[in-house]
Formats: sequence, structure tokens, C-alpha cells
Amino acid sequence: METISENRSFGGTQGVYKHASSATGTDMTFGLFMPAEAADGPVPVLWYLSGLTCTHANAMEKAGAQSWAAEQGIAVIFPDTSPRGEGVPDDEAYDLGQGAGFYVDASEAPWSKHFKMWSYIAEDLPSVVAENFALDMDRQAITGHSMGGHGALTFAMALPGRFRSVSAFAPICHPTKSDWGRKQFAAYWGDEANWGPHDATLLMQGGGFDGPMLIDTGTDDQFFDLLGTHHLAAAMAEAKQEGQIRLQKGYDHSYYFVSTFMEDHIAFHAEALYA
Repeated sequence: METISENRSFGGTQGVYKHASSATGTDMTFGLFMPAEAADGPVPVLWYLSGLTCTHANAMEKAGAQSWAAEQGIAVIFPDTSPRGEGVPDDEAYDLGQGAGFYVDASEAPWSKHFKMWSYIAEDLPSVVAENFALDMDRQAITGHSMGGHGALTFAMALPGRFRSVSAFAPICHPTKSDWGRKQFAAYWGDEANWGPHDATLLMQGGGFDGPMLIDTGTDDQFFDLLGTHHLAAAMAEAKQEGQIRLQKGYDHSYYFVSTFMEDHIAFHAEALYA
């Protein structure tokens, strides 16, 4: 693992690191905020999964998570959203290819060689950070924005027992029924019969999440019709899922929205992580 940068931040350290990923077959970059408490022993972990077009840096620089994580003594991991580099396939569209890994393992050419973001987040990166940092991997939570909200919800429900809490900012809630999902799943997996259960609404219908859930979406989100929030809300009600979906009046899809409610989300996760 290579240290790209480390900066003092709210009494802790905001680092950026690079490592060779066995999952993607490429070098991958991630950000990690470590609070001051890490000097005394392992601290709880919050994963933040970013959305379309983002790298590790977008949320690290714009979401305002460090100050609230420092208050709660929580580490925050900011992974990249896809493999990158020479030989990694891409597409002219912003919503496919590099920056648009959708947190799935592709099985179709040309994506299948490197686009293994499910394995990267579920297996590869956790082993790297656990080996190199003072993290309490028995106390993990996960959140994300847009495509990353989709990822956060699916990881939480598909990996029972891994995360104590899950939240999301404007998540893609029903990708198998949305243009933000069907296009990418068709490219990465081919025929619809091959699509995996990477859909929060379907996973909720199949059992839900054994813990608290918090979702915020703006009423003025310019992509509201692509998110399918109402589908997940109906599934949560049917499953009697512990949690909230909050429609925030006047907010859009931007990091202004994310940063506004970041304090709420980190406090929500801290309650579960320190229970």
C-alpha cells in the first residue's frame, strides 16, 4: 500500500492511499479519515460509497463528513467508484464504464476483467484497511449517495451481520426498473435472466435489513424519477423494516444536499456503532 497524502483534519488524519487490487486487477485509490481516538486503539468504521462520475475525492472533499466523524470517534472510508487506468474499458456516456461501476461484479466483455466492484468493496478493500489501520471491523456501518446509495443498501442487505446500520442520500432504490440500472446491468451482465439480486427494493422484499435504516432524498432532486424511492418505501412498509425515508423539501441531488444532512447520518450511525 502506498501513501499518496496525509493531512491533519479535525484532530485526526485524512489520508489518501493506493494499493494493488486483487479483485479489479488494477491499482485502486481510496480515502480514509482516522479520528484522534485511533491513536489509542481500533475505532468503528463508516463506509461512504460515492455516485456516478465520482472518484474517492468527491465525498472526501465535499460531504463534510470529517468534522462529524471526529466528534463521534468514527473512521470514514471513501473508496473509488470503479477501476481505472491503462487497459480498463470505458464508455463515452457518463453513466457507464469508469466512474460507474455500480458496485457489481461484471460478467460480460469487455467489463468482466476489471469491473469487480462488489468483490472489491466486500472483500478486497476491507482486508487492506484491516491490515494497515487501527479499525474495529466488528463495528461497521455503511452509507452512500445516488449510485453509492444503491451500493450501500445492497451491501447491507446482501451481507447480513456485516453492518450495524445503513443510510443513503438519494439512493437508486429499484435499478432493475430504472434507466439508472437497466442500462448498466445489461452491459455488465448481459441478458436480464443473468442479473443478480443487486436491487434494494427486491432485497427488501426478500427479507430486508437486520438493523436501522435512514434514507434522505430531496423533493427537488432533478433525478427523482430515476431513483424509485416509492418502490422501496412500499417494500419497507410491507417488510415492517426498522427505518425512515425522509423527503427533504427543496433539496436537489448535489453535495449541498449531502453535506446538509451529513451530521444526522453520522449521528445515526454512531448510535448503532456504540450500542
